[in-house]
Amino acid sequence: MSALTDPDVQTLLNAPNYAVVSTQNGDGSILSTVVWVGLDEGKLFVNSALGRRWPANLDNDPHATLVVMNPDNPQNFLEVRGTVTGSTEHGTDDINWLSNKYIGQDYPWLQPGEQRVTFVFEPSRVRLVNQ
Repeated sequence: MSALTDPDVQTLLNAPNYAVVSTQNGDGSILSTVVWVGLDEGKLFVNSALGRRWPANLDNDPHATLVVMNPDNPQNFLEVRGTVTGSTEHGTDDINWLSNKYIGQDYPWLQPGEQRVTFVFEPSRVRLVNQ
């Protein structure tokens, strides 16, 4: 099993590679959503706006799976399973941090009154596949 501190894991997470976060809907089905992912000071996080489905799912069940693929070789991927803790305290700062990583500017789609929430992962499993 890998760890977030492994160099190959950090390479995938520090590059602007898209991720898929999977959460569980109330009916037991799985919802998978493409997200930006960050690794800052050893903390793995994603960000969204309150009111969207997948953050609401995490309020009901904090278990999530995150998959990050290498776009040049999708068979090289990272899977992180665990629980998340959500906070709005630095939500707007965090989406701006992610936006600068992915598109080189502060988040341009922030809506008036929109409240951003950041979910930090507490991994129970970190698996890197390098093929």
